[in-house]
Amino acid sequence: MRHRSKKKILGRKPSARKALMRDLAQALITHERIETSLGRAKYARPIIEKLITVSRRGDLSARRFLKAFFLTDQPVEKLMDVLGPRFKDRNGGYIRITKLGTRQGDRAETALIELV
Repeated sequence: MRHRSKKKILGRKPSARKALMRDLAQALITHERIETSLGRAKYARPIIEKLITVSRRGDLSARRFLKAFFLTDQPVEKLMDVLGPRFKDRNGGYIRITKLGTRQGDRAETALIELV
């Protein structure tokens, strides 16, 4: 039974779900806009916004936290050098989700997730 279980599972085990969110976050930070399913976009939004909030601090502790989350240094460098200063005076709401319609193959709702 799923009593009081509020988070979505996206049809994956926890380790695969964590890897999916890490890869979505890395792609969004690198390209600043990606197209994905609506469920994945809604699930990824709070995770990515927390990463951006941590990067706004700009200290060594924030850099180590981000390096522990990502597998490579490229998204960490972009968060600390570009996105952290860009959103320094913004109090949240770094991501916009726009619905695009349905995918032709499986009729899944797709969305464009981008940095504001």
